[in-house]
Amino acid sequence: MFNSIRCKTTKYLFLIVLITVACAFKKQPSQLYQITTGKISFRSDAPLEVINASSSDLLGLLDIGKKNFSLKIDVHSFKGFNSPLQREHFNENYMESDKYPYASFNGKIIEDADLSVDGTYQVRAKGTLTIHNVAQERIIKTDVTVKQKVITVHSNFTVLLSDHNIPIPTVVNQKLANEIKVEVNASFEPR
Repeated sequence: MFNSIRCKTTKYLFLIVLITVACAFKKQPSQLYQITTGKISFRSDAPLEVINASSSDLLGLLDIGKKNFSLKIDVHSFKGFNSPLQREHFNENYMESDKYPYASFNGKIIEDADLSVDGTYQVRAKGTLTIHNVAQERIIKTDVTVKQKVITVHSNFTVLLSDHNIPIPTVVNQKLANEIKVEVNASFEPR
């Protein structure tokens, strides 16, 4: 009989602990945010030609507690260009998109900004930018706005094609710049 009472007491104690833990987790706001809208645009400003393209297929996660982030874009998703042939050359000859289908940026926000609090912040994102399967350590300045649990990020930076082993054939070196201007805009919401 004593064992039966002790077993019931243990079950009730376990249930109380389980409910307490569940309530504690439920009260804490989500620390994980995902991109709900995101766009990456790039511009090549060469002496004989300007090329613009963009994609709205940006994927990403942001853990505001740990300040870690991960962004990824399917290289095939870029649209724009000056002609369909130019887009084909971008995917086949330069980016080799079938072989290297994604570009990514993974890392950590290095500023001590509390992204759970509404406000505007300028932060630096430090991480690994991988394009054309070549990883480069980068620090990218980013403007962040937090408003009613929506985190909006905006960033402008440059990418050197030579840093990612993307060759520019001599025949097009006046039509394709080595330095590519990139702009990122994204909104994150709790997951």
